Amino acid sequence: MELSPEEERILIRDITIAAESLAKEGDTFFLISQRWWQHWLDYVNQDMTSSSVNGSSSNGAHHHDSASSSAKRPSAIDNSDLIYDATSKVSNVEIELHDTLVEGRDYILLPQQIWEKLHGWYGGGPTLPRKAINTGLSQTDLAIEVYPLRLRLTLMPKEERAIIRISKKETVGELHKKACEVFDLTLDQVCIWDYYGEQKHALMDNMDKTLDDANIQMDQDILVEVFTDRNGTADGGCTTPLQENGYTEKYSTSVIVEPSQSSLLAADGLSTNNYASRSCSSEFSQSQYLASPSNDLDNLHVTNNINTRTAPLGLTGLLNLGNTCFMNSAIQCLVHTPEFARYFREDYRQEINWQNPLGMVGELALAFGELLRKLWAPGRTPVSPRPFKTKLARFAPQFSGNNQHDSQELLAFLLDGLHEDLNRVKHKPYIKSKDTDGRPDEEVADEYWANHIARNDSIIVDVCQGQYKSTLVCPVCGKVSVTFDPFMYLSLPLQSASTRTMTVIVFTTDGNALPTTCTVNVPKHGRCRDLIQALSNACSLKNREKLLLAEIRGHMINQLLEDPQILLSTIKDDDRLVAYKIPNVVKNTIYLQFVHRREVGPGNITSSVAWEFYGIPLLASISRDESVTGAAIHEILQRMLAPMLGSEELQPLSMSDSSINAASHSHQDRANKACLDSDEGQLKDQELNCQLESTHKMHLQLVDETNAQVDLSSVENPIMMPGSSTLVLFINWSKEDHKRYDTHHFENHPEVFKYVPAPKRTRGEPLSLYACLDAFLREEPLVPEDMWYCPRCKEQRQASKKLDLWRLPEVLVIHLKRFSFSRSTKHKLETFVNFPIHDLDLTNYVAHKKGSQRQIYELYALSNHYGSMASGHYTAHIKLLDENRWYNFDDSHISPINEEDVKSAAAYVLFYRRTKGGDASTSIGAESYANKNHRLSKR
Repeated sequence: MELSPEEERILIRDITIAAESLAKEGDTFFLISQRWWQHWLDYVNQDMTSSSVNGSSSNGAHHHDSASSSAKRPSAIDNSDLIYDATSKVSNVEIELHDTLVEGRDYILLPQQIWEKLHGWYGGGPTLPRKAINTGLSQTDLAIEVYPLRLRLTLMPKEERAIIRISKKETVGELHKKACEVFDLTLDQVCIWDYYGEQKHALMDNMDKTLDDANIQMDQDILVEVFTDRNGTADGGCTTPLQENGYTEKYSTSVIVEPSQSSLLAADGLSTNNYASRSCSSEFSQSQYLASPSNDLDNLHVTNNINTRTAPLGLTGLLNLGNTCFMNSAIQCLVHTPEFARYFREDYRQEINWQNPLGMVGELALAFGELLRKLWAPGRTPVSPRPFKTKLARFAPQFSGNNQHDSQELLAFLLDGLHEDLNRVKHKPYIKSKDTDGRPDEEVADEYWANHIARNDSIIVDVCQGQYKSTLVCPVCGKVSVTFDPFMYLSLPLQSASTRTMTVIVFTTDGNALPTTCTVNVPKHGRCRDLIQALSNACSLKNREKLLLAEIRGHMINQLLEDPQILLSTIKDDDRLVAYKIPNVVKNTIYLQFVHRREVGPGNITSSVAWEFYGIPLLASISRDESVTGAAIHEILQRMLAPMLGSEELQPLSMSDSSINAASHSHQDRANKACLDSDEGQLKDQELNCQLESTHKMHLQLVDETNAQVDLSSVENPIMMPGSSTLVLFINWSKEDHKRYDTHHFENHPEVFKYVPAPKRTRGEPLSLYACLDAFLREEPLVPEDMWYCPRCKEQRQASKKLDLWRLPEVLVIHLKRFSFSRSTKHKLETFVNFPIHDLDLTNYVAHKKGSQRQIYELYALSNHYGSMASGHYTAHIKLLDENRWYNFDDSHISPINEEDVKSAAAYVLFYRRTKGGDASTSIGAESYANKNHRLSKR
């Protein structure tokens, strides 16, 4: 018996409460598409939503009354948007999730009991189970392992390869068993190595150790060696190389090459300037480095023989652990910030806040401090950041594994995490913000800053934090709200686009034109009504026509976008949309959805032909009040397909609006007579019927409410209309049909927005960093999903917002927003930004003018990104201030560069330092206020 929406909601709610309290390690959870889940939530909460909107309960509504329901019952569960190949029939290949899925945005995790209920009610899939694992000392520290380890096994000496999935909480012994199963070996035949970067790091012989404790990472290589002699030693020797802290690294010496000696580097096959050609996951050949002769890896610093002068400190590279160039680039920029270099080389441990619940009990600060000290120690031995990466992955699982990440996202996490670990405030006081009450901005800003310092006081705040002035203005009553908020970095847009380009294919339902692809510009934060209006203008919509938007997935209509208030931001760039021209005078409408299927070869024993869905579905509208027969549906379809007939099949039919469905029943006649704009090209009913009778009929099947497929050629009586708003029909295209019609018009379906790299700006027409700052500070309305509650109107308002810089930090970090996000990918803007290396003058951008002098900054470091997200590479340009010289830090390889080569279209995150000539009063203007009111509460 089908439950009502309310019954489903209450049952799932009760199961959820019980499941959360009983969750334990080893429990199974299931991924479900966020889209489907949201549809189900809308369905089961519709009565509550209706009550809150109308101010009364919907006592008269029944859950089977589809006409009165604002949300239809969801169809079968569809997780196809979470996986790479939804059509794969290979049973022994594990279903692979998209690598970029985010919980809450793309999927929801459900306890097993809830999944079983929903799957029992709705069916569908595929089923995507995942286990709960323990992530800490307590039994309650649970996490769902959405992405188990994916390991690349290499069998030696046969050089066979295989890929397996295994939980990071499984033991080394279990990995041995899996490897033996894959390569058909016995346990006493093999030894297994941590083969990180295709180099032997550690013999994995502790069978009880977990893969997590063994520091095994996502997409890592594992070497499986087969014993070859009678003594049980492997070919190559199962002996453990040098180990440090439970893992092993092969240390080598990076080469610093003076410009006059660059031929030595070129002879080794390396490039000194072609950074974009190097992959993050590329390995390091031994010819690049000098071998380390020492076993004491902590104190080992070997200076190479190429550079014989006394080398400065701070020119130590970081080994690439496999796609860790993003981390190496970010770390080098922070490590070479002079204030941090001094702080972490002194006794910073006394400032660690061991009790801060927002921190990482000092572990992140300790790991970073130890890494910084190694990078500033004498010598040239590249340092392995693996201990730091292990700590990072523990506190920020999003950076675990070996996938490429964003250096700016890592920087944001590090700065925030280091601040909390080093926060000098041990007990944060509760401070209630006071009303501005018309007080001067200077007084209010100092008060806000003092309140902030009373709760947040660390080396990170001292060096990196500034203050915004944020002004909101209500568009209705004119209420002005001013706040002063801290910032850690500035994220500047590279283009201040207020519009969005969307591509939609437009179909007619009357057969008077071929499908047309329309690309229109709409407000970036607009609604479906804006898209419909733009399309109406582009396709010359007539007075008595309207456009019906539909989202297509799997060659079927996934949902009709009938609500004009739907936000365009919910439509992703890689979605596919269709707009159908339909009469707007049809009452009590039901839609006929014609879904294309084509032959794909011989079927099973019971059927001679196998079918697959393809193309873009067609759609027509009829009235539910009139009866319709199979013959009438055939005629509607033939009319829509008429423009696609091959030249030899064309009939001398005029496609005027009055002849849309003259051969069908009276409900079609009345609707299309209302759409009549002219008498030109009209046909007599008798002539039209004669021509339609001679037209080839397609093989049509109706899908009834039980999902049974009924051949329409056998239906003579009027068709029973379904309870839903759509009747689905399959068009089974035969090879003969394909010869008769030109079907390419509905086979290719463009995405809403196909990313094309913008043309690169030349040096003659750069985008100025000041222009980016202007765009960032420009007044603009809030986006609709981020409305402001006006205290005077007592309502949510789309206020205008204006940012101003009020207080600038000693070190100003500027992030250039090069990446735009769609559901499964990131796109990059290759715009060249002309940023000052010297004398970045922000004086005129600071709203706090009283007592301030010129605000001048000097560039000392930047993080670069070359290439695309799929195959990109991060480096860092660093200026050693004592030397007044720039260097390129490319993982473990370091080379000097000229200052004019610092600027490029790869610049991503810029690090500026206030010059001594700049006045610091705007960064410490509230210090006296802070001392007076809150210093006692900070320690």
